Amino acid sequence: MGEIVLAAKVTHVPTMLMSEQPGPVEGKRQPAINGHYEIARRAKALGATTAIVCDTHWVINAGFHINANKRFEGLFTSNEFPHFIQNLPYAYEGNPEMGDAIAREATERGAFTLAHHLDSLELEYGTLVPMRFMSREHDMKVVSVAAWCTVHGHDESRIVGEAIRAAVETSDEKVLLLASGSLSHKIWANKDYAANNGTFTISSEFNRQVDLHVLDMWQRGDHATFLKMLPEYADHCCGEGSMHDTAMLYGALGWDSYTAECEVVTDYFPSSGTGQTNVIFPVQ
Repeated sequence: MGEIVLAAKVTHVPTMLMSEQPGPVEGKRQPAINGHYEIARRAKALGATTAIVCDTHWVINAGFHINANKRFEGLFTSNEFPHFIQNLPYAYEGNPEMGDAIAREATERGAFTLAHHLDSLELEYGTLVPMRFMSREHDMKVVSVAAWCTVHGHDESRIVGEAIRAAVETSDEKVLLLASGSLSHKIWANKDYAANNGTFTISSEFNRQVDLHVLDMWQRGDHATFLKMLPEYADHCCGEGSMHDTAMLYGALGWDSYTAECEVVTDYFPSSGTGQTNVIFPVQ
């Protein structure tokens, strides 16, 4: 019987890649990188064989979608930030059986989902950035779930999360589940970016205060209250991908019955106006 052995909400900011290159960002994102290393080390210790990534950089406009190819390999350049991420090499084994099983479970539960086995369907950087760093510590198969959901409700993404857990438990896999996305996500207006040292600042003090309150709730295990505020939080604080990655994470962990106290492994930091962190959600 398979199981989700570890779950986390993780950052995927492009400046993590830039942090390893000469320039003004060099070394600045090492705490975020170290957080990814720590998550991967713990996943390895728990015997994780597959990473399932709910990726808020894969935008979808109908249904839910899973990249379940048997292998991912290529060079990635971001069409959003081609000056930040360009010619990034990647090579990971996939887990088609797991992707297919999640799609079947989700569809049967009422959230129509398709799994795809297409060499031309690239991974997005919400998956590629975490896996770049985590794979240095532990080699895992990869399944990517689209989580930038434009016409979907959080209740549907909850079903996808429940399907992830059900599919894992009927497999022989041990899974690291990652919700890849920011907290608040109001990127600086282009004309204001440079004037506000945008790479290292947040665009809204309101957003920062709400983000910190959310982190406090997670650390206290007050998830039921958080879920009551999730739709308004995602709306008013511009949650990345409307925070469907987070809804999927909670669906897999038991939704409002989840009570574990979370562990922040990378202190909260601003990036390009947004709020970022790495947080471990212990599996109950």
